[in-house]
Amino acid sequence: MGAASTVSVTSAASTTDSRMTPGGPGYRRMSLALFLAGVATFALLYSTQALLPLISGDFGVTASAASWTVSAATGALALFVLPMSALSERFGRRTVMTASLGIAVTVGLLVPFAPSVGTLIALRAVQGAALAGLPASATAYLAEEVRPKALITAIGLFVAGNSVGGMSGRVITGWVAQEWGWRVAVGTIGVVAVACAVAFRLLLPAPKHFKAGSLRPRVLARTVRAHLSNPLLRRLYAIGALFMTVFGAVYTVIGYRLTDAPFSLPQGIIGSIFLVYLVGTVSASTAGKLVGRLGRRGSLYLAGGTTTAGLLLSLADSLVLVLLGLVLITAGFFAGHAVASSSVSHTAKEGRAQASALYQSAYYVGSSAGSTLGAVAFHAGGWGGTVALGLLAVVGVVGITVLGSRAARVQARRSLLAAH
Repeated sequence: MGAASTVSVTSAASTTDSRMTPGGPGYRRMSLALFLAGVATFALLYSTQALLPLISGDFGVTASAASWTVSAATGALALFVLPMSALSERFGRRTVMTASLGIAVTVGLLVPFAPSVGTLIALRAVQGAALAGLPASATAYLAEEVRPKALITAIGLFVAGNSVGGMSGRVITGWVAQEWGWRVAVGTIGVVAVACAVAFRLLLPAPKHFKAGSLRPRVLARTVRAHLSNPLLRRLYAIGALFMTVFGAVYTVIGYRLTDAPFSLPQGIIGSIFLVYLVGTVSASTAGKLVGRLGRRGSLYLAGGTTTAGLLLSLADSLVLVLLGLVLITAGFFAGHAVASSSVSHTAKEGRAQASALYQSAYYVGSSAGSTLGAVAFHAGGWGGTVALGLLAVVGVVGITVLGSRAARVQARRSLLAAH
């Protein structure tokens, strides 16, 4: 009788959980919709990154000045992601994501007509601010609409969409720019993003578990303070920022390195180099399995070690070794990002949109810092200077993870003593 009751209670509990799960109703539509949103976000956000040498030549500016067409977009995203997450708490995740994509793709169609580098940077800043409504709202939507056991996999698919967007944006712009210039190239990305935005809105299921929150500044400030007072969340925010510092620095400068001797590659080939993003697609989408085998901290150690190996390999003057280095850097970054971002959603029990927004803010601050500092380091010390910056950031990731491991052991001992 007792066993039967237990089975019936368990069955009832499972049937009352209407959140999505792999193979269940709406899961594939949701996964594809957010995958396409990720594609559009990264394609737009980094649409000028592979074109920086051409932009430098067109406007007659240095690499550091041209890098602001990337840094302005990521910096504005970092600045606006928290306010946009608050809007999503009030008006709904799907509404904010749809509006954000709509504004971003509209600006994307205006970018090719920028008459000066200053105007281009300003338009890119507006585009980044608009895109701020996507990352935090998407992870909050998943945390509310997907069952916990499937959350890492679902977020991994969204991150995989980021990698596909970053890759396709750079590959397309590289070849288009080689034939018709950088303006036509970024215009092409704008059209692709429009298609992704329309498909996203048509596919994404209406939320069933969203509960509107408050827009009152005091409530928002209290939620933010609670998240920032959580040591685990602070560590995850720092890890996301440091991983993105490496990634932003490497991919902002790599075009300049490959156009110089001894490689002297044309723009189309340089754009094709970004096909290594496919590695990031795989590593992000398999992050759930990686965590299942190694745990979250073990996965972060592996991601940091992989990134380090890639940075060191990229110092070689062999194109094959440079490409292998980029593969390892990309795999390590996307795996680390997927683990850290999903850990934020798992850790935050309330105010998930704000928790995710703080992570995204730190993440894109890291991107802006990496883009700018990577270019400065390249001017000061060549590719070796950029690699040194990346290695310093990875040391920070490993150090923070070690501190987290020690803190977990101390907490476990305290819990054991309290139990006795």
